[in-house]
Amino acid sequence: MPRIGYLRLAVCLGLMLVGAAGDPPSDPLGRGVNITHWFRYPPSRDPTALRSYMSDPELDALRRAGFTFVRLPVQPDLLDAPDALAHAVARVQRHGLAVVVALFADGWHLETDGGDYRRLLAAWHTLALRLRRFDPATTFVQILNEPVFAGDPAGWARLQHEALTAIRSVLPANTIVLTGGEWGGIAGLLALAPEDDPNVIYSIHLYEPAELTALGAYRPGLDAAAMARLPFPVTDPTSCLATSSATRDLPTADLMRFYCLQRWDVPKVAERIGQAGAWGRLHRVRVLAGEFGASQRLNATARLAWITAVRQGLEQQGIGWALWGYDDQMGFARQPPADFRAPDPDLLRALGLNR
Repeated sequence: MPRIGYLRLAVCLGLMLVGAAGDPPSDPLGRGVNITHWFRYPPSRDPTALRSYMSDPELDALRRAGFTFVRLPVQPDLLDAPDALAHAVARVQRHGLAVVVALFADGWHLETDGGDYRRLLAAWHTLALRLRRFDPATTFVQILNEPVFAGDPAGWARLQHEALTAIRSVLPANTIVLTGGEWGGIAGLLALAPEDDPNVIYSIHLYEPAELTALGAYRPGLDAAAMARLPFPVTDPTSCLATSSATRDLPTADLMRFYCLQRWDVPKVAERIGQAGAWGRLHRVRVLAGEFGASQRLNATARLAWITAVRQGLEQQGIGWALWGYDDQMGFARQPPADFRAPDPDLLRALGLNR
């Protein structure tokens, strides 16, 4: 990217939000949280319920805790709810929080189905028109969550470029969030060629190692209680391997041993994140960790240590982040609108936020 484009991006993303009650200015995309079920598999599709999913006290609590933005996953089929999304964005922003609107399209096959690509463009035509009345400095859009395109980074890059061009025609001043393939992970980012657009940023998701953070959920039938005893950091592989003896399930024991021998610790997490940071510096673009989190079923010591390590590693690289999620068991596990409690102080501490 030309230096002038990088400088323009830096100025745009360096814009400050001033919070309530004398809060210090902060980076709009510094510290975020996903609100996972407001417009993604919500408990009710009724427009009135969608408008009130997050209460004003909840949004206030997020801002007071030190969050600067929320990421809103949106299903394309929920765009039919009349003005509910625009109402939600306006409410969030009234509480001093920026918003990243991210399209979540489960069940689409963009790699092989041209009809799904047309649906992507149609969804963004609707979304962009609804969002263009909001302040571009605090309204960000992400083209697609976790595209796959396994082994075909060029194929995804072509589609993403076409979608970027279409969105940019409606939202000329908004920062647009792009991502690599391979489910939006670091590997997908490293395979991506950056766009020649001075007002984009690049998203990664981080759940590595999944044996720890998701208790190996990619492999069904495991002994979840045994997996939940895994340690982090792994400072002593022998001690870690001993945890596998607590289960008689051989596939679980094998996966636990695999995890232990990978020796995941704080430096290894930092090294992995450093790959994304180095890519951003090489191309003079900004990187955002749009998702990271760890299962609440994981023992608290390992869970909080991993979240702390990831958050610190991201901040050391100058990468903003968003926890997954406020209403998901990988994060705070709240169930709005009935379940409002102050955010978990231990988790806030791991995130480096106000307790």
